[in-house]
Amino acid sequence: MLDGAVDNWIAFLRDAGIGHWQVCPLGPTGYGDSPYQCFSAFAGNPYLIDLRPLVSAGLLTDADLAPLRALPSDRVDYGWLYAAKWPVLFRAHKNFRARGAQPYGDFAAFRAAHAHWLDAYVLYMAFKDHRNGQPWWTWPEDIRFYARAKASPLAATLLERAEAYAFVQYLFFGQWAQVRAKARDAGVALIGDAPIFAALDSADAWSRPELFQLDQKTGRPLAVAGVPPDYFSADGQLWGNPLYEWSAHAADNYSWWLARLRANFALCDIVRIDHFRAFDSYWSIPAGAPTARTGQWKPGPGLAFFRAVRAALPEARLIAEDLGDLTPGVLALRDATGLPGMVILQFAFGGSSDNAYLPHNLRANSVIYPGSHDNDTTPGWYAASDEKTRDHLRRYLRVSGGEVGWDFIRAAYTAVSNLAVIPLQDCLGLGSEARFNLPGKPDGNWQWRYAPGQLEKLHRESAPYLRELGRLYGRLPFAARTTSS
Repeated sequence: MLDGAVDNWIAFLRDAGIGHWQVCPLGPTGYGDSPYQCFSAFAGNPYLIDLRPLVSAGLLTDADLAPLRALPSDRVDYGWLYAAKWPVLFRAHKNFRARGAQPYGDFAAFRAAHAHWLDAYVLYMAFKDHRNGQPWWTWPEDIRFYARAKASPLAATLLERAEAYAFVQYLFFGQWAQVRAKARDAGVALIGDAPIFAALDSADAWSRPELFQLDQKTGRPLAVAGVPPDYFSADGQLWGNPLYEWSAHAADNYSWWLARLRANFALCDIVRIDHFRAFDSYWSIPAGAPTARTGQWKPGPGLAFFRAVRAALPEARLIAEDLGDLTPGVLALRDATGLPGMVILQFAFGGSSDNAYLPHNLRANSVIYPGSHDNDTTPGWYAASDEKTRDHLRRYLRVSGGEVGWDFIRAAYTAVSNLAVIPLQDCLGLGSEARFNLPGKPDGNWQWRYAPGQLEKLHRESAPYLRELGRLYGRLPFAARTTSS
């Protein structure tokens, strides 16, 4: 996380006149490696921890890092990473216990500050290891739910393992604070991402089952989340997350959600709430259904939720991921909250002039993207599109389509949307080989990595051009406007 790559990345953003950096959720990924299916809605991802500073701190030796040097540099191999990195992180904790080195402040103070979620998370992870990775609803009754498990004899035997998981979180949060400080010093605001749903196999569902639509004796879901057939999948998307028991959340004024948002704002300056439409109505799929086709729409918490957020967090800056089946109710809720929605340029072409994503139909209170993490790269999308769509794009933007990634970047910069977010793959001109995620595909996602040489070339050749686009269309951050390029 903290090696020279971070400095180089932030230097590129600064020199390109880019004032925001958006990241996917930062939580600890579970099976399938998706950042939208995490073991905790509060914890950080241990895979992002840079081990080299731990050598300087005396918690590791250079030899400890040797197994990780064999990992591929062009993609993330999660299986190999899981096998290679966790033993090293646990070794750092063992050395901490022996030597007491605390490179990111007082460990005990960190534990106390994060106890409201950390205590349950670390015990959940220790139990999961003890049960060979089995999901919590298959555990014995005495540890199936946190309320009983924290006082079980087994918990007492796993204290050191639980502390190790707490120490790993201490490392993540300590390093991320440094990343955020570097970004802030460069005038770059961080945009985080909060998946609307928690994972079923998570410390959240295990420790607070009453907040979810679960059988309160067995822990198994009564219904699960997803979306009906859509642009991405003819069968819809069966996510499998447990649905919220919204009446329980409302009864205590959404305290779990407020704590979650506070945790997000401790890491980032702005938070995108994923799948905003589920606050109006959500797709409820019977547990055990083979696809998402057999669901039904049920009402979400609506405006009451956002009023509670505004009362508790009046300075919160949120983005609504308002993609998908947008009914009048969803649009009315978005407008009532005043939140900016999302615009995807790849959805704009191939139809008629009233397409809501075409630049001439946009409103200022929006965030425009060529594509999101769920889309193909723009060059990949263009290559796979039919000729009608490609012809519409070329005529609308008055381009040849020979550099469609940059065509979309310029279109995003020129749009009236208050914020434009550009995928790095489009800046690099990469095709479908660099796609980050294909919804509905269970494996092979989230693996793309850029190579240092790619960023260096982009920085050298394109940062001045991006800065000029920002100057032309009023998108330079304030600090960049007052300094010469």
